[in-house]
Amino acid sequence: MRKRGIRLNKISYKKIIYTQQQLSERIAELGKKITADYEGQEIVLLGVLKGSLFFCTDLARAIDLPMQMDMIAIGSIPDTTSSTGIVRITKDLDINITGKHVIVVEDIIRTGLTTAYLLQTLEARRPASVEVCTLLYNPERQLIDLPVKYYGFEVDRSWLIGYGMDSGEYGRNLPFIAEMEH
Repeated sequence: MRKRGIRLNKISYKKIIYTQQQLSERIAELGKKITADYEGQEIVLLGVLKGSLFFCTDLARAIDLPMQMDMIAIGSIPDTTSSTGIVRITKDLDINITGKHVIVVEDIIRTGLTTAYLLQTLEARRPASVEVCTLLYNPERQLIDLPVKYYGFEVDRSWLIGYGMDSGEYGRNLPFIAEMEH
């Protein structure tokens, strides 16, 4: 008999993978590393909506540098992104990144196709530099060589929910990351 998962407001999950405490501690470490790497400089923290919203906010508070923040939203063309990476920008930047040090903040990088498209789009705007910071990183599924300078945790192929990640727009507000029920 299969053990039942935890059910919470239209979502079910098997187990908690990263607790709120683990997330907080790792984000503090990432913030210190970014602060040290960009000492004496100003950065732009660029969150990719919607999944990175909580991570980006907490990361910003963990970085002790002058910074601007902005958000960008990427929408997929239905049934194409996971295999082809075909996406479109649905909410563009509000600030000019020309000549600035940009850190793209993602919730999770799996294939890397969407992030690669975003990096190419941003490079055309001539920033001083562009780096990637993702909370979760799955190098096993990567289809493209993507330079990920900062990452919180390396994950496997499990489907995860919480701390910004969703299932049908539910579960983003969970303060932890859990493995989804199948």
